Amino acid sequence: MIGVIERPAAAPPPVGEPVIGMVDVGMTYPNGKAALVDVNVSIPAGDFVFLVGPSGAGKTTFIRLVIREQLPTAGRVTVAGYDLARLRRGQVPTLRRRIGIVFQDFRLLPSKTVFENVAFALEVTGTPRSEIKRRVPQLLSLVGLHEHDDHLPNQLSGGEQQRAAIARALVHDPAMLIADEPTGNLDPVTSWELIQLLIQINAMGTTVLMATHNQEIVNAMRRRVLALEQGTLVRDEAGAAYEREY
Repeated sequence: MIGVIERPAAAPPPVGEPVIGMVDVGMTYPNGKAALVDVNVSIPAGDFVFLVGPSGAGKTTFIRLVIREQLPTAGRVTVAGYDLARLRRGQVPTLRRRIGIVFQDFRLLPSKTVFENVAFALEVTGTPRSEIKRRVPQLLSLVGLHEHDDHLPNQLSGGEQQRAAIARALVHDPAMLIADEPTGNLDPVTSWELIQLLIQINAMGTTVLMATHNQEIVNAMRRRVLALEQGTLVRDEAGAAYEREY
């Protein structure tokens, strides 16, 4: 069961600013490979967006630019009100606290319990212990893991591990949650349960960007779809299916 708690709405970017904005963005690697070409995207607060495309289409580069692992070779990227090209190195951790990220392979610390994995993301930013003791149980209740707080990752199912990863991603009330193939290692039933959790998180005010190859989920959800092919944004369509419908 997914818990329901009251959670402060994620702080939006400045009025008029998209949560994610790309203007004429290009990314060409030193070997000459163009990973993104003239991408223009505006994702407002509260949107739920699927990022789709075949392997090598540019999805990973898109995400790396959003979290400022890389800077584009052309164009402008803004995230949560920050112009990433103008961001000083010391401001990057602040930006990344505005972004929650979950991956296909969970990336939990194997020697720490579920509680400790979520708490660690707060400890590294100097959060008081009293706040950690209050906040972590709330998040574990939200994702339905309040009865597994003392379990190690290897004692959890794949779906439970991904829920723990989502709880950890939400510790700083991010403006957006980026989910990079979050159902890639999960069976169909567990995948749908995870999607329901992402829908709930989105309804609470967090923008969700989900990169996926799961056509069934995209087709059933009918949300906004950004489709990349060979680095080019070939489709930006609301209420869309995984592939273009004629």
